[in-house]
Amino acid sequence: MKNTNYDFKTVIDRKNTNSLKWDLFDDDAPMWVADMDFKVAPAIENAILKRASHPVYGYSIIPDSLFEAYVSWWDRRYDFKMSREEMLYATGVMPSISSMIRCLTDENDAILIQSPVYHVFFYVIRDNNRQVVENELIYEDEEYKIDFDDLDEKLSKVRMMILCNPQNPVGKIWSKDELKQIGELCKKHNVILVSDEIHCDLTDPGKHYNPFMTSSDYENSILAISPSKSFNVAGFQSSVVYSKNTELLERIKTQLHIDNSDSCNVFAVSAVEAAYNDSEDWLEELKEVLYENKQIVKEFLESELPIIKLIDCDATYLLWLDCRKLNVSSNVLKEFLRQNQGLFLSAGSDFGEVGDGFLRLNIACPPKLLKDGLSKLKAGVIALNNINNLSKNI
Repeated sequence: MKNTNYDFKTVIDRKNTNSLKWDLFDDDAPMWVADMDFKVAPAIENAILKRASHPVYGYSIIPDSLFEAYVSWWDRRYDFKMSREEMLYATGVMPSISSMIRCLTDENDAILIQSPVYHVFFYVIRDNNRQVVENELIYEDEEYKIDFDDLDEKLSKVRMMILCNPQNPVGKIWSKDELKQIGELCKKHNVILVSDEIHCDLTDPGKHYNPFMTSSDYENSILAISPSKSFNVAGFQSSVVYSKNTELLERIKTQLHIDNSDSCNVFAVSAVEAAYNDSEDWLEELKEVLYENKQIVKEFLESELPIIKLIDCDATYLLWLDCRKLNVSSNVLKEFLRQNQGLFLSAGSDFGEVGDGFLRLNIACPPKLLKDGLSKLKAGVIALNNINNLSKNI
């Protein structure tokens, strides 16, 4: 690892901290849920300690300075100009999307997603008594592409589309042309477009994501953003909903209030402002570290485990592994690795049936943890092959 100004090497014991990743199950190497095992940016830690030093933790308001931090971040990094009047506060991207589904669609309406895609999209649609329609991505020439003919046909049957930009789990940065075409098709069929851009900052060095709204002028579109993935502050439950469509924004504002999803906890403002105003250099170093981790995985698989193929990606710290040559379902493989090695990865089928045969690997951890996880992956695959070969000889 290159020399850095921040500590991305220290292995932090997160056990017994009520961590979803480390305490929900007893796995030795949990590399599934999308949070990072690095120390938070010092500016964020200092801001939280400063707020914690005040001995009263009552209800909080959301100051304009929080929205100004968002506006400044997107303007200087992505040339995306927002205004305070076009923004709403929400406790998280998925709570806000759930509220949008309730106030902008009716029960039994169909909502389109592009699988393989973030598994919670499936849940939030079905839990709100709506129907899932899948525009399956095409894996061709070693990359994922959008089937625009299929998208055009299926958008004619739905009320809303939820876009993942950049795409989780395949790590794809959608181009301006692709996003423009999505906007044109949504306009053609009068479909509301909700774009989840929570992974936007986590691109490889030298790569930049394209905000949907700088690529398309489609007016019935809504953006959901948060610093939670970029700075590993999901526990503060903070996000913003943005739209230029004042009618949609007003309906969402009412629903967020009904759902009690429009208030912040006592530390959220401090965390968000410290992230966007004072932690940009930390993020740039993080991106270098994550890129190095990607190279570790790529080289390991090529030399030690060529039966598994890494899908090339330019964004997120979530890697998509093609395990189809093992000839087992992703759920069976996931459970075998957990039972045999204590390695917990996400089954590809969680992201839609088209993801079966793949695994998702979280690499946002110190290199030592990553290398330990890769060793467990190799040992698990060898054990699985030994069992399969034994059963064939019985």
